Amino acid sequence: METASVRRQGDTVPASSYTERLYAPWSYWVIAFGVGLSFVTAIGWYLGPWYAVGSAILTACGIATVLLWVGSVRIRVDSRGLWVGRSLLEWEYLGPVTALDAESSRLRLGRDADLRAFVVTRPFLLKAVEVGVRDAADPHPYWLVGTRSPAGLARALTSPNRPGPAS
Repeated sequence: METASVRRQGDTVPASSYTERLYAPWSYWVIAFGVGLSFVTAIGWYLGPWYAVGSAILTACGIATVLLWVGSVRIRVDSRGLWVGRSLLEWEYLGPVTALDAESSRLRLGRDADLRAFVVTRPFLLKAVEVGVRDAADPHPYWLVGTRSPAGLARALTSPNRPGPAS
């Protein structure tokens, strides 16, 4: 587990110092289309070839829509702060940043979880970053963000070249 500190206010950050899209892995696509193929085969045997063609088109569109939706979350660190999807945690409210390994992430999502936390992760992501929230009005004590590169995201959030409150 890595813990990083918050830097000084007045520093600058590049337009986008970190970007990641949480795409579904290729294995999800293979499994989904295998299940879809078995569904279409059953429809074809039972109702005939025209129903099989129609169900194949609908099934392929449905599978692609769901898997693209799973991969629609984008994590970005820029001059305004941390973006997770359409949610923004501005630099002035960013607290301590901790990169979590697989075991720490599992515990933070389970036994050690705070139900008030803002959590964005996917089942295929084993690691996460915990970002404290320094805003008394915010109902979320921290953000837990699933990522493939927790060290990279934590580094971008604690970079000396980014704005933030004095430590």
